[in-house]
Amino acid sequence: MAIADDAEQAGSEEGENYFISMTDMMVGVLFIFIIMLMVFALDFRTKTDVQEDAIEVTREVARKLDALSGQVRSAIATVDASQQVRRQLLQDIESQLRAEGLNVQIDEQNGVLRLTEDAVRFEPSRSDLAGRARSNVDKIARVLDRVLPAYTACRVAAAPADGPACRPGAGPSLETVFIEGHTDSTGEDGANWQLSTERAVNTYRAIVAGAPHLRSLRNLRGEEILSVSGYAWTRPIDATESREAWARNRRIDLRFVMEVDSRRRLEEIRTLTDEMKQQIDRLTAASAARSGKGAP
Repeated sequence: MAIADDAEQAGSEEGENYFISMTDMMVGVLFIFIIMLMVFALDFRTKTDVQEDAIEVTREVARKLDALSGQVRSAIATVDASQQVRRQLLQDIESQLRAEGLNVQIDEQNGVLRLTEDAVRFEPSRSDLAGRARSNVDKIARVLDRVLPAYTACRVAAAPADGPACRPGAGPSLETVFIEGHTDSTGEDGANWQLSTERAVNTYRAIVAGAPHLRSLRNLRGEEILSVSGYAWTRPIDATESREAWARNRRIDLRFVMEVDSRRRLEEIRTLTDEMKQQIDRLTAASAARSGKGAP
């Protein structure tokens, strides 16, 4: 089990959104390089003695721009594929939980399965799972045990010393499933942070007690996919101040984060942009040298 603090959790759960923003940024980089090339092309039209060199460099940069464009398209396609797989995962879990009689909500955009107060209810200032809540968490554990293996890249074999058995090239897979605890806005701030974390930890313990095989599921780094985090009252689903709203906010969310190999792609894109910058620098140096000689 991994217990993430707020900063670590924010970074993990927003990794995909960050990567989408990064690909948008790289599309903008393409346009910047194209504009720069147009400026240099206009500049070199009046400098015939360096035209051939400029044309050669421009062609080389154009080839690298094509490669960069391909990298960006591939990155976007990877994120799209991961989101599609996560959407199917959420739908599979939702349908099976509803078949068990549990009312849940899914947020496909953010990858969240929300266990409403009808499924897992916490009394004010309490973090224990009692009565129907404990029974419902057992149902949730059984559903996760049935569904998650198909969406996980690795699984520890009977002999853990041999390491996890992975399915290379099996498509998008889970990086983390965060079990997130929440409180209402009443009570002391410090106590609510502790309370929300306890709710997440107690839910985690109940889930792995009901389905111990879930601890064998691993991401591509060999880490257990189940993690916990507490958010106190900072992420309400109902901001009104009423008993009904407070009951809805005392909840557990399951947040599903997919593997996205952003580092490798970023390194590849950075290499291409560095090479293009070198080509642009060559054009700049040639233009400056020509300008220093004066017009013919």
